[in-house]
Amino acid sequence: MFSKAWLIIVATLGIGALAAVDVRFHPMHRATGKRSATPRLNGMPGPTQLQAPATIAPAPRIVAAISLSCSSDMVEVTGDYCPDPEEICEEYISERRDRCERFRTTERCIGKPEPKNYCIDRFEYPNELGRWPLVAVTWDDAQELCSKEGKRLCTEEEWTLACEGPERKPYPFGYTRDRTACNFDKPYIMPDNFAFDDPHTRAAEIARVNQSEPSGSRARCVSDYGVYDLTGNVDEWVFNGHGSPQGPEFRSGLKGGYWGPVRNRCRPMTTDHNQWHRGYQIGLRCCSDVRGTVPVTPIAGVRIAELI
Repeated sequence: MFSKAWLIIVATLGIGALAAVDVRFHPMHRATGKRSATPRLNGMPGPTQLQAPATIAPAPRIVAAISLSCSSDMVEVTGDYCPDPEEICEEYISERRDRCERFRTTERCIGKPEPKNYCIDRFEYPNELGRWPLVAVTWDDAQELCSKEGKRLCTEEEWTLACEGPERKPYPFGYTRDRTACNFDKPYIMPDNFAFDDPHTRAAEIARVNQSEPSGSRARCVSDYGVYDLTGNVDEWVFNGHGSPQGPEFRSGLKGGYWGPVRNRCRPMTTDHNQWHRGYQIGLRCCSDVRGTVPVTPIAGVRIAELI
């Protein structure tokens, strides 16, 4: 008798908790086959790609706090950023080019860790599973695109923490370089800079040299925080608050490398390109500040597809 009464009370509280917030339930989406084009930027449309079907995670079985901190296309990152980790390369591909095959699996943080809490796009812009990332954007373009979505460019520190994860791995997938995990180490194709600089031939030249892949194509190219394609695929603009040791001190920085044989890991940043530099391999990813959380007691069998 006691157990039945207890179950009724728990069920009532659960329903009341869900009613207190605006929780919307949707049936499982199906692929429509409808093409969706990347927004035009500087007169050049991006590639098109069939939209991938959305997925709905199974309902948790315990009392939890459903995050309202980030929009549904972003990942919340909470952790400590190390300003100067001790990374020791035990086997180089090229020491001169700072390309490491295998790192020591133990590391320590030199200096005081900095706590961070923010939101970051799950994929490279336009931040959709199965879409090719937009390329050939300047740092100023990237700022504008993020701002239109109510977001901003990630800082160098935010991008790095999302990539390294809580264990501060040099690659999002671990300590050993693996060209099958992420899209990098593809053969270099010599670009035609004259064709790229000419707006009339730029799109054709990008198509010739572009070796990027649709976002989320490689299931192992994901950090411990759940952020995809951070290393390789396309370079990503970030806000550089530290300038360049070679000078001049640009606010623009590039993280992650691209599909070619470059450093392609979490920590390095390219700092010698100004805000109006445009590269055939350069894209972006956005960040935003967090908002808050609402406690919810889920009901067995109910799937929460979207919370606004």
